[in-house]
Amino acid sequence: MVAKKREYKEIKKEAHSLKEKLIEHSHRYHVLDDPIISDAEYDRLMQRLIDIEDQYEELVLPDSPTKRVGAPPLKAFTTAVHSFPMLGLDNAFSDQEVLDFNDRIKKNLNQENILYTVEPKLDGVAVELVYENGLLTTAITRGDGTSGEVVTENIRTIGSIPLNLSGQGNTEVPELLEVRGEVIINRQDFDTLNKQRLENNENLFANPRNAAAGSLRQLDSKVTAKRPLDIFIYGAGDMLGLNIRSQNEMYNKFKKFGFKITPHIKSRVTIHEALAWYKELEALREQLPYEIDGMVIKVDDIEIQKFLGQKARSPKWAIAYKFPAMEEVTKIEGIIIQVGRTGTLTPVALLEPVNIGGVTVKRASLHNSDEIDRMDIRVGDSVLVIRAGDVIPKVIKRLGQREENYHLPFKMPDLCPVCKSVIKKIEGEVAYKCINVACPAQIKERLKHFVSRDGFDIEGIGDKLSKQLVEQGLINSVADLFYLQEKDLLKLERVGEKSAINIVKAIKSSKDISFKRFVYALGINYTGETAARLLAEKYKDFNQLAKATIGEIEDIDGIGPITSTSVYNFIKSSENSLIIDKMIDAGVNIFNDKTYAANSDNLPDNVFFNKKVVLTGTLETMTRKEAKDILIHCGAKVTSSVSSKTDFVIVGKDAGSKLVKAKDLKVKIIEEQVFKLMLE
Repeated sequence: MVAKKREYKEIKKEAHSLKEKLIEHSHRYHVLDDPIISDAEYDRLMQRLIDIEDQYEELVLPDSPTKRVGAPPLKAFTTAVHSFPMLGLDNAFSDQEVLDFNDRIKKNLNQENILYTVEPKLDGVAVELVYENGLLTTAITRGDGTSGEVVTENIRTIGSIPLNLSGQGNTEVPELLEVRGEVIINRQDFDTLNKQRLENNENLFANPRNAAAGSLRQLDSKVTAKRPLDIFIYGAGDMLGLNIRSQNEMYNKFKKFGFKITPHIKSRVTIHEALAWYKELEALREQLPYEIDGMVIKVDDIEIQKFLGQKARSPKWAIAYKFPAMEEVTKIEGIIIQVGRTGTLTPVALLEPVNIGGVTVKRASLHNSDEIDRMDIRVGDSVLVIRAGDVIPKVIKRLGQREENYHLPFKMPDLCPVCKSVIKKIEGEVAYKCINVACPAQIKERLKHFVSRDGFDIEGIGDKLSKQLVEQGLINSVADLFYLQEKDLLKLERVGEKSAINIVKAIKSSKDISFKRFVYALGINYTGETAARLLAEKYKDFNQLAKATIGEIEDIDGIGPITSTSVYNFIKSSENSLIIDKMIDAGVNIFNDKTYAANSDNLPDNVFFNKKVVLTGTLETMTRKEAKDILIHCGAKVTSSVSSKTDFVIVGKDAGSKLVKAKDLKVKIIEEQVFKLMLE
């Protein structure tokens, strides 16, 4: 017995030693780019640790390097809310726009000399990593900026991410640290990955960013582990137990924790020094091992950042100075017309295929008929096409001379190419529109928008099925979706019994929807996610919104006259009212918190206002998304992990480790039924 205890003690000691060695060698390889052992030796050490952990499960720790190999596949991704929104950035495209940005800050601060930190704008996938007492507990994609998908197991597979902040010998580990970074794939690794996929007869990735995004969204993290993902940290969310005064100090601290920071950063520079570095960075662009599409300029002082604050979508203390868009020359082989969900006709150029920034482009927007006339674009012309990031490629210029009358000038059609209805030129706009709201092309596009992830989020209804549903006459308005039966779907091509059952089930489960997502799903002109959120925060329900005047809607901070007029006209349309009533009759439940949003006078009176809340377990009377919506509209901060700063933990069935931790920390626990009573 004594011998066995001694043997176990030695094995435990060996496991600890292996863990420390692997952490060190991983950091040297992935972060410092300075390995001191061979890959074969690293693999040998890793395999030995795996063997020990397989035999002694109690020795498997949350920060074990074996976690990088991958975990069992998930059935689906869950979502989590960011403690602070992950905002986008305003863009600048010239020195003058950057100088204007600097002038605005000087005016707000009433001071002249502002210092900035500048860094490359990486072209990857933004994520947030949550560390509690040094341990990586949660990883969330940016999503819509407010919440994203939980991809913790996939993130653990990335070698350049520390699983434990104390792994580099740090003693001052914060209680809570949320860092934000960009997941990327290096150019060389991307090329190797695509070669492997070609050999395996798999579809090729279009570009490194798409490859990174696809790799992060694998339900099986073992697949992610095989992808060459990397990450650079660029910012932070919530922090407890860490005092940081500047962007420069933040990066220095993060390096000590083992995070990877891009080396091409200039700190505490003037705006003119920032502009000079932009030119150097642009020259370096093609030599860098990863793709960048501009430079980010941030006010260095954190207190000044807090003072300047933010707008609805972006901080006021940072701006992205974008590089000139990638462009190539090709020929126009034809011009077709596409009909959008609002009836707008958009001319699209069919191009001689051309590679622009790693993507084969066959089509490009021609904007509208006025632009075609201005550029004098005709079939057969050589044109300059640009593509910037994920933006649809656009024709921006005709090149060279053409033969006289080689092709006739382009004319917009008199009739809709889909439904043959009369086309109308909208007064005061450049747009031509099909005014037939029953036009199949419009219905199809509205349906695609309606079922999208930020709308009703109905799985199984893609482009092909949407097209069939409209062409077969099963869908004449989005409301018809909720009356579909399995027998209807079985009439369609490539829809089997199992698919039909799953689609009908998905439609039924989507009927409970938050007010914000419902407004977005309607596809009202000029009303995107931000406007939908602002409307849901202002108005208690759709009936209240329907009674609002244009002026009242326009008074909402962040909504302008165009959006307010569009929303008002949409709601007052008798046809739209009938569609909404039809959805309600089908059982659609538009859910919103009874308490008004953050700008309501009575909001601070509710118990959840300004409290940190965690949801855990399976809720029976509502979905987790709905519960989060309620809490957010109550002014709560819904977080993904329990800490001593958590105010409430709301528990459903099969609550696990979060419930245990809440009890250990003596955090107030609320059962689902009590939660419902509190809301009522």
